[in-house]
Amino acid sequence: MPRPHSADQKSALLAGVAAFGSWGLVPVYWKLLKAVPADEILAHRFIWTWVFMVALLSWQRRWPEVLCNLRSPRTFWLCVASGVSIAVNWLVFIWAVNAGRVLQTSLGYFMTPLVNMLFGAVFLRERLSRTQLASVVLAIGAVIYLTVDLGTAPWVALALCISFGTYGLFRKISGAAPTPGLFVETTALVPIAFGFLFYLAGRGTSHFAYTKTGMSLLLISTGVVTGVPLLWFAHAARHLRLTTLGFLQYLAPMGTFCLGLFLYHEPFRPAQLVTFVLIWIALIIYTIDAVARWRIGKAIERVPPLEM
Repeated sequence: MPRPHSADQKSALLAGVAAFGSWGLVPVYWKLLKAVPADEILAHRFIWTWVFMVALLSWQRRWPEVLCNLRSPRTFWLCVASGVSIAVNWLVFIWAVNAGRVLQTSLGYFMTPLVNMLFGAVFLRERLSRTQLASVVLAIGAVIYLTVDLGTAPWVALALCISFGTYGLFRKISGAAPTPGLFVETTALVPIAFGFLFYLAGRGTSHFAYTKTGMSLLLISTGVVTGVPLLWFAHAARHLRLTTLGFLQYLAPMGTFCLGLFLYHEPFRPAQLVTFVLIWIALIIYTIDAVARWRIGKAIERVPPLEM
């Protein structure tokens, strides 16, 4: 007879695959909104995600957690900062997808774990092992190589990994839980989003109208596209090991990589192939080191304390 928690672990694994898989396939959705400027899509994404979060928090009865975050000036302003970071990330990603740069978005998210590790060392005084340092140096070398070959920096990839790394850093030090924290982030920026959409409506350039039902429904569904994968991720994070989540996170950039290469047939230069291979090698080094550290930690936990 299976242990009681085995069902939770199976559902969590499915939820994790669904979350990261949907993030990897989301460029298909943004392509449906190609006629809408990225800044207008972003404004709708904040507004409808906020609506989704209001419904979710009411259903989960977690408003006390939100009020706790709002009462703490430090937590609130860190959530505002993380909201700005994720806004930059979302804007660049949406623009890049519809500008035919899906492969660069994939590169950016492949580099994100390494940027997170680097930010931890720089801002949180976390010590890097030689293996971790080697993976970071290899990734930096890959970006320099691509920059020299292209004659310009892969700014989309860099903007995505730096903005998402900054987002993770702010969220980590804020101490806010994922769902209440996302609500505070969106709440802080929703007034700006509303103001921008009213401005577009006043100019007659808004794509949200009764005469454009299909487009309007797609814009409304940005809240669901944002919120549902976060629910899946929250369930996965609650029941899966961090090492398992670490492996699953590569599904998203691998999905966008396959879309850019095989579905959208974006140009793929030899220098890009070399860069991706170097980044993948760096991630393999990083992952092996993380798994080894996790096993050592588990082994130490199993050692019984000395009796005095």
